[in-house]
Amino acid sequence: MEMTIISRVPRVPWNKGKLLGQKPPLELKEIWAIRIRLQLGARTCDLAMFNLAIDSKLRARDLTKLRVRDSCLGFRVVPRATVMQ
Repeated sequence: MEMTIISRVPRVPWNKGKLLGQKPPLELKEIWAIRIRLQLGARTCDLAMFNLAIDSKLRARDLTKLRVRDSCLGFRVVPRATVMQ
């Protein structure tokens, strides 16, 4: 009879050595740096979405579901948007 010995290589987890859990929040100077770059690049729509995201603390998937009518009252843009989940 022939015997075969199978040696197993220890399996390395995919997340070994990586940081797990929640990411640290943006610092105030990082937020202002992003705002300045968006203003200088004349990216008004992106700046409005960024400000709304920071102010409302919504998740990205909730922000992408927003419509223009959610931030307008008739033909006027509301100065402050109220978002209810």
